[in-house]
Amino acid sequence: MKEIEETLESKGIRPTAMRILIYKYMVEKEIALALTDIENAFIKSDRTTLYRTLKTFEENGIVHQIDDGTGTAKYAICEEHCNCELEQDLHLHFHCNSCDETVCLTEHKIPHINLPEGYKAKDANLVVKGICDKCSGQ
Repeated sequence: MKEIEETLESKGIRPTAMRILIYKYMVEKEIALALTDIENAFIKSDRTTLYRTLKTFEENGIVHQIDDGTGTAKYAICEEHCNCELEQDLHLHFHCNSCDETVCLTEHKIPHINLPEGYKAKDANLVVKGICDKCSGQ
C-alpha cells in the first residue's frame, strides 16, 4: 500500500482510502475499466465519489480514457513514465469482440501523424478490434 500512496503523491493526489483501493483494483485487473465495472466492485461506494476519483486520476496522469467504440468510456492505468502527451505516449488499444475487454498495447506505439496546416490534434485513439489471446486460446 505504501507504494500506491507514493505513486499517488508523486502525481499530486492525496492518497485517500478510496483512491488507494481504486488504484489497486485497476492495477490488478490489467484491463481498461468502465465506471460501471468499478461501481460493481465497490457496491457500497457512491457513484459520484468513484467518478470523481477517475477524473482526478485522469487529470493527474494516473489513468487515460479510452473510447473503444462501445459507447462507454473506459479507463486504464498509465505506464510508469507516461505523461499522456499526444506527441509521445500514443499506443494501440485492443477491444475483444468476444469477452468485451479492452486492453492497452503499450509496446505498440502509434506513429506520429502529420496533419494539414491549420489542423491541431487534441486527442487520438487507435482501437483494433478482434479476438484476444485468451478468447482465441493462444
